[in-house]
Amino acid sequence: MSASIENGHSDLQYDRVLLKLSGQALLGGDREFGIDEQVLRAYAEEVRKAVELGAEVAIVIGGGNIFRGVENAMEGMTRAHADYIGMLATMINGMALQDAFEQVDLVTRLQSSIKMEEIAEPFIRRRAVRHLEKGRVVIFGAGTGNPYFTTDTAAALRGLEIGADVILKGTRVDGVFTADPEADDSAERFLRIHGQEVINRNLRVMDMTALTLCQESEMPILVFNMGTADNLSRLLQGETVGTRVHWDEEETVAERVPA
Repeated sequence: MSASIENGHSDLQYDRVLLKLSGQALLGGDREFGIDEQVLRAYAEEVRKAVELGAEVAIVIGGGNIFRGVENAMEGMTRAHADYIGMLATMINGMALQDAFEQVDLVTRLQSSIKMEEIAEPFIRRRAVRHLEKGRVVIFGAGTGNPYFTTDTAAALRGLEIGADVILKGTRVDGVFTADPEADDSAERFLRIHGQEVINRNLRVMDMTALTLCQESEMPILVFNMGTADNLSRLLQGETVGTRVHWDEEETVAERVPA
C-alpha cells in the first residue's frame, strides 16, 4: 500500500508517479545551455505541492541542457562514449534538482545507474520503493546505465520497476498536438489518444523503446506543461490537464480540442 493511501489521500487520481523532465526544460527562456535557477525553484515548488497532497514522486531527468555545451567537442566521438557523457550530464541535473528540492524542505534521494557513491546511491529497486513509501522524492540519474538507451526509456523502465500508476512527461507545451503548436496555430490538442495512434502518427511523445515498454505493460502516459503553476497538483487530483496516452483497445477514437 502506498504512503498516500496510508495517510488518507486515496482520493488522488495517481498515488505514485514517475515524472520525466527533459534537461532542455532547465534552460529557461534565454540560455543555450546550462541551468536556470528560476526554473529549478519553480519545479521544486510544484513537486513540494504534489508531495504535500500525499503523492509519491520519482523523477527521471534528461541531460540535453548540459550535453549541448560540449557538442562541438564530441564530433566524431563513438556513440557509446557520447552516451556515457550524456549520463554524467543527467547526474549534474539530478544534483541541481536535489539541492533545489531540499531548499523547500523536501527529503530526497538521488540514485544513479552507474556507481558514484560519493554523490548518489546506487539504483536498487526495493530501496527506491521504500524511499517513496517514506515520502521521499527519488531522483533517478544516469539513464538506464547503458549506452544506446534514452532517458525516455529510462523513465518507462523505472516507472514500471517502482510500480508507478502513470508516467508524467513534463514539457513546455500543454500536451500532445496534431502539429507543433509553437509553429502551427491550427494545431489541435488531444485530450486522450491511444498509444498506437501516437506511434502511427509519429507524434514523438517518447521514443519507440519507451513506448513499447509502456504498451506491453499498459502503462499510461500523461503529457502536460510543467511550466504552468499547479498543473502537477491538478492532474494528481484528477483534473483534465494535458494529454493522456492510453492503451485501452476498446477506446481507439482520439478526443481533441483546438490549441
